[in-house]
Amino acid sequence: MAVTTVREYGLFIGGEVVEPASGDVREVREPATGELLARAAIAGEADIDRAIEAARGALEGEWGKTSGTARARLLHALADAIAANRAELAELEARNVGKAISSVKAELQQAVENFRYYGSAIASIGGRANPIGGSLLFYSLKEPVGVAAQIVPWNYPLMMATWKLAPALAAGCSVVLKPDPQTPLTAIRLAELAAGVGFPSGAINVVPGDGPTTGAYLVRHPGIDKVAFTGSTKTGGEIMRLASDPVKRVTLELGGKSPNLVFADADLASALPSSAWSIFYSAGQSCEARSRLLVEKTVYDDVVSRMDELARAIRVGDPLDSDTHMGSLISSAHRERVHGYVERGAGEGATVVTGGTVPDGSGAFYPPTVVAADSSSLEIAQEEVFGPVVTVIPFEDEKDAIRLANDVRYGLMATVWTGDPARGHRLAARIKSGTVGINMPYTAFPGIPFGGYKQSGFGRELGLETLELYLETKSVILSTGSRPIDPFGLAT
Repeated sequence: MAVTTVREYGLFIGGEVVEPASGDVREVREPATGELLARAAIAGEADIDRAIEAARGALEGEWGKTSGTARARLLHALADAIAANRAELAELEARNVGKAISSVKAELQQAVENFRYYGSAIASIGGRANPIGGSLLFYSLKEPVGVAAQIVPWNYPLMMATWKLAPALAAGCSVVLKPDPQTPLTAIRLAELAAGVGFPSGAINVVPGDGPTTGAYLVRHPGIDKVAFTGSTKTGGEIMRLASDPVKRVTLELGGKSPNLVFADADLASALPSSAWSIFYSAGQSCEARSRLLVEKTVYDDVVSRMDELARAIRVGDPLDSDTHMGSLISSAHRERVHGYVERGAGEGATVVTGGTVPDGSGAFYPPTVVAADSSSLEIAQEEVFGPVVTVIPFEDEKDAIRLANDVRYGLMATVWTGDPARGHRLAARIKSGTVGINMPYTAFPGIPFGGYKQSGFGRELGLETLELYLETKSVILSTGSRPIDPFGLAT
């Protein structure tokens, strides 16, 4: 793996890198090797206070006075800066998260396009006007919600930061972004690039910290007007409770147990490699990973056999090797959690077809794992494993497939493989999921709303709808008439 000098990363508050008030600095190690990568500051309550003060100052000062056209130029300039620094950012992200650099490069491209999309979407922000009747006229104004707290997870630290930052900044909000303390490096670097292209001081603040302490303090802070969170369903529920008093706007993108349905009439030459990609491409550490492979019974045995072959062909190794398909998990502790699901699944009667063992050597690697199960009620078929583990379950017919697809508490993503176009559309209408793919495995594109049903959250990312989550609508009603208004008839 490439060798870089260990760097110390501070907090980013008020347009500059600063030291934490508490002096808390932690080691950040590469998941794939265990080697020291960086030392990163961790924010405490005093730092959150300082970041929110800076964000509020920006909103009431230079950033709040920045026109939509100027905001658009800044977002496009930041997109250019990400593209110009993509080699550095890709290596930093791959080493910090442990994922294959081929995946990281694709994420970086989306990060660029996220800022370009919302830079252009600023032109869509506007109110409307119409007469009410008589001499009364109504018009509306669109104003930023205020200071937004944004909390992003460790699995996509850079890309998720752009999912959150781009629409908030486009709307004119100022932001306090909290990345996970395990993966803060690219978020800090992104803030540095933003300052370099001219974002005003305080518009973007980055404060890595632990969820139960730093995150909780940030969410309940009276200086925060809106909270946007991506992470586990359990934590999302806690954020709702913390934001309820005082009442804050909240959007949540949470967990998933997404189904991948393969019918006997599907083109298996596309369906099965795509099914392998949709669970293994980020080592399964993705909220929309299709971790449940539901297969029509007549082709079930053939699909299990071929998924076994495909899983064995996945190249697992050095994240910085361009030929690597799948890197490591985020940590050895997380690997133990993933492995525990596989062991308990086997104990409940599932068959581990391939993988399912903890390899020797350094790094938090875990093999692509295929588990065959007769029932969807097993824990491994119901709970979010968040690792490279796919559970293959048979179904009888279309009705049974829909029942199984909806038989979990999540509803984030689903994929349907069929040679019958009408069936594809029928299932898209009946599966309770925020996104449904038909005969293609891909999930998230700038401009296409992304989010969940049920316990996968509410609100949407990436679409024009997202802008509305960061905007207030103010109604203005005025009289255009020349006669006095005297509702009680008191004028003399």
